[in-house]
Amino acid sequence: MLGLLLRILPFWVREPLLIVVGAVFGVRIAYLAVHDEEPVAAGIALVFLVFTAVRVRTVVRALRARRKPEPVDGGGGGDSAGGGDGAGGEDRTDRAAGRDGVAASAAHRPEPQAAPAAPAAPVAPAVPEKEPNAWGQAVAAVAVFAAIGFALWFGPRILPSEDAAPANGVSCPDLEEEPPSAYRDTPGAVTGDVLCRALNRPDLAGLLRTPGETATAASGDNGTAPLTDGKVAQPEAEVTFDTYTVNVSATYNDLTIAQYVKLLETGGQRDHRPLSVLGRPAVFSSDHTMRISIDLANGASGGPVEQGPLARTLTVALDREDRGGSYDITVWSESGGLPEDGVLLGIAEEVLPAVAGPAG
Repeated sequence: MLGLLLRILPFWVREPLLIVVGAVFGVRIAYLAVHDEEPVAAGIALVFLVFTAVRVRTVVRALRARRKPEPVDGGGGGDSAGGGDGAGGEDRTDRAAGRDGVAASAAHRPEPQAAPAAPAAPVAPAVPEKEPNAWGQAVAAVAVFAAIGFALWFGPRILPSEDAAPANGVSCPDLEEEPPSAYRDTPGAVTGDVLCRALNRPDLAGLLRTPGETATAASGDNGTAPLTDGKVAQPEAEVTFDTYTVNVSATYNDLTIAQYVKLLETGGQRDHRPLSVLGRPAVFSSDHTMRISIDLANGASGGPVEQGPLARTLTVALDREDRGGSYDITVWSESGGLPEDGVLLGIAEEVLPAVAGPAG
């Protein structure tokens, strides 16, 4: 199909097209060859650049040929015919002088009248055929395919592909299972897929103040809250780094932040701190994670539940009016160290608007 298209295109469109495509691909592959130190790519780039140089030389020769006028061939047949007529006239005069009697009798003979010539048909003036503007075609072709080359070069940077792996190094898995009925019964409930895509950001390591780290795992889950008989949707997502693990969950129940703060105070929680995040009521709290050991050698039997490292959680209301339900952003480390509270605030301000918008 490409070969047929190139054959039917005019010369002044086809050649600029080949030059632009060859130059774009040649320079792009050469850049990648130098950046990645690939000798094979360097050879391919050289082929494209040599091809482009040959096409440029062809166009330059065509332009020079158009500027030179074509030579006009002159005829010398008129002079030779005239000389022949003169020589023949002298010969006839000599023969006429030797035959006086014949010439005298011929003088009295009536000359035959020539037949009237047919009127010549009118010839229409030739209309010069208008040649296409080669420069206009060349400029238009270069402009169009320069735009195509710009899209090929900068397109992946401006519009990254959805299938490309994120800068974190891991992708969120696709949750193929249908969410429980609690999600259909809860208006506005998000799924684990939505939470994972919002949390698995390219700048998440920077928000954790551990720049340069790459995520080692990312997951999402369409679960329900415990002790609710599967009637309360509670999706969650988790991204793991070498230093920290970040978990984001949403609980669609009727518990408000004000009620939750009272529960913390009743339970003796001392390091809780109420505040406002994105115009919504919120509270900081701390608690230990749970660690469960599974022995795969003995038929995947579960071991005792142990106390895991301390975790810091920021709980934010689903809406500004605090009508019930909340988001939880939890960070912990296997070493037991915790980031500053400002780290969780920065994650909340970036992740939560991507989940349900700043208004909830």
